[in-house]
Amino acid sequence: MPVSKIVTARSLAAAALAAGVLVGTVTLSASAADRRPHRSNVEISDVQYDAPGRNDNSNRSLNKEWVEIKNNSRHSVNLDGWTLADKDGHTYTFHHYRLDGRATVRVRTGDGRDSRSDLFQDRRREFWDNRSDTATLRNDHGRFVDDSSWGDRDHHRGGGHRGGGRH
Repeated sequence: MPVSKIVTARSLAAAALAAGVLVGTVTLSASAADRRPHRSNVEISDVQYDAPGRNDNSNRSLNKEWVEIKNNSRHSVNLDGWTLADKDGHTYTFHHYRLDGRATVRVRTGDGRDSRSDLFQDRRREFWDNRSDTATLRNDHGRFVDDSSWGDRDHHRGGGHRGGGRH
């Protein structure tokens, strides 16, 4: 076989091998990406854990205590079956609620009429501990989505407002 045909055959074989490695690398990268944990676009964006004013367990006072959930994506998210819980295990479960894209909803402690922007737990006592607590959001499969914590060092008389998640 002439030298030029041997070089051409080797070049073709090397090109095919390189193409196979490239395809294998892309496939590996795609499968590795599938194993990474999914980061939700839903987060706890704000918490008012100590209702301003007098805490007398009146419905008015209870509804000044809330957790704000934000959807950062353009697409709506079905929150049916998702939960919001405190560190003691007290839990609120979302029922038949879809959070629009780029929207927020406040989950208030007291009694009220649910709307697009406000949901009510219908409780007669405070839900969040004013001194130290953690609000934890989980999806309908029980997987962690986000949390927000506060402690004694964050407690201010008359305050009780905590912004952002993952504290």
